[in-house]
Amino acid sequence: MSHLRTPASDVAFTPTVKAMQSRLGSRAAYARMESTGGWESRITSDLALFIALQTSIFMATASAEGQPYIQHRGGPPGFLHVLDDHTIAFADFAGNRQYITLGNLADNPKAHLFLMDYAHRSRIKLWGEARVVEDDTELLASLMPPDYRARPERVILFSVAAWDANCPQHIPRRFEAAEVAALLDERDRRIAVLEAELAMLRPK
Repeated sequence: MSHLRTPASDVAFTPTVKAMQSRLGSRAAYARMESTGGWESRITSDLALFIALQTSIFMATASAEGQPYIQHRGGPPGFLHVLDDHTIAFADFAGNRQYITLGNLADNPKAHLFLMDYAHRSRIKLWGEARVVEDDTELLASLMPPDYRARPERVILFSVAAWDANCPQHIPRRFEAAEVAALLDERDRRIAVLEAELAMLRPK
């Protein structure tokens, strides 16, 4: 008896979604994608590099009743860690003490990460499950960014079931303030050098 492997994209492409794709004309293209393996279910080296560069992400959870919630998480590059080819982890910093994400995960482990790189106009969507680790001080310390002014309270572990990269269409191009400041400083230094060279060339 043969068993067909369920494509990783089925985590998002439910029967209702597939019916909608059929009605709107995109099902054939996605069926071809599924026949060749579909979305990745492991964290590749390219994805790990992308993750390591992130400074701002969004994490979606839902309550037991299905009420969705999106929470922002941020930190310096490297605050988001790849522990293995299925697991992402980060230190959960003290915040406004609403604990909506924690409450949702206690009832419903399904979660989603949305990673956006505005400078390169690329985005990654990750489906999976998340759990809260409250009592592992060693792991928490290892995930804390050096010299970052935040108080870590717990660890969030995200287990990747599938991920997909989107095209750059409609993504506005934006840059980190620190990157822009560095470019402006370099421009100003270059202008100063050129002005000095011009001053030396002017007749006395």
